[in-house]
Order: sequence, then C-alpha cells, then structure tokens
Amino acid sequence: MGKVIEENTVREASCGEELRAMRDALDILGGKWKLMILRYLTNREKQDIHFKKMQREILGISAKVLTKELRDLEQNLLVSRQASEEPVRVFYKITNYGKSVVPVTESLVDWGLEYREKIKQEHSI
Repeated sequence: MGKVIEENTVREASCGEELRAMRDALDILGGKWKLMILRYLTNREKQDIHFKKMQREILGISAKVLTKELRDLEQNLLVSRQASEEPVRVFYKITNYGKSVVPVTESLVDWGLEYREKIKQEHSI
C-alpha cells in the first residue's frame, strides 16, 4: 500500500486514496505520447533537443499533438522550454521533477521488453 503523510504522521493509504492518486497520475501522464516524450528527453538529457528533432525522432507523432503534449508536460513542471534567438529555436529538457517519472518509464520499458519476448515465444510454439 501507498503511504500518506498528514500532520507529520505517516500512515497507510486507503484503497480509495490509492485509486485517486493513480487517477491523478494517469491524468498527468496518460495518453499515447507523454511517457514516450519524457523517456525520449531522459535518454537525451545532455543534448539540446529542439521541437523538429523531437518530431522527427518520435515516430508517428504529429506537430499538433507534440505541441499539445509538451505544453501539458511544461504546465505540470515535468519539462522546461527555452528559446534561443539566433536562429530562433525552442529547446526542451526534462526537469528535475520530471526525472521522478524515470522509474515508471523504466518499469514500462522492462515490462514491454518482457512482453515482446513472451509473445514471440508463444507464437513460435
């Protein structure tokens, strides 16, 4: 069970509290692209990532959707946006708070790799 801190006291979260917390997390991170964008930026933390590069390298995402998702992530303090003047470009970075999502993305990657292997094995029998 999850932990709740109230008035400097730690207690077990109720099932309802856990489900509400999960809903909050899914509202912020849910959808097809947000976790992928965060993982992409995590893996390229030392690089200057501009919008067009991100759009080219995250296969299948449209400019309109990428714009919306980046705005949502920025609003929720997971991604920062910085503009340069010459040439005019906008760069994106994962924030320190955004890095708190890394264990979630790592777990999903691990599970996805295991799932792919299991499906390959099942279909080769």
